Amino acid sequence: MDQDVVHRVKSDPNYRKLVTKRSRFGWILTWSMMVVYYGFTLLCAFDKEFMGSRFGDGVMTWGIPLGLFVILFTVVVTAIYVRRANGEYDELTEAIKAKAASSRQEAA
Repeated sequence: MDQDVVHRVKSDPNYRKLVTKRSRFGWILTWSMMVVYYGFTLLCAFDKEFMGSRFGDGVMTWGIPLGLFVILFTVVVTAIYVRRANGEYDELTEAIKAKAASSRQEAA
């Protein structure tokens, strides 16, 4: 890739905005997923009595709905990221590409 194009893209305010927003949002989702996943794992490891205790009057234990919550939380977190990536992040990427292409044509 032409170093001039790389420099123009990296100096674009939209690029810096995209990197900052995407990184911050990615870390927020990563940490929230880690808290849920490792929280579930720690409950399984260190509070077996709670995870094995019955939920209501039936035979279901707390481990089953909590395990389903972890799975559903993963799907929701993924859907949230995909929705944001397909909207806000793609718009910023297209603006960066358009500006870099127009700058390249002007330089030629």
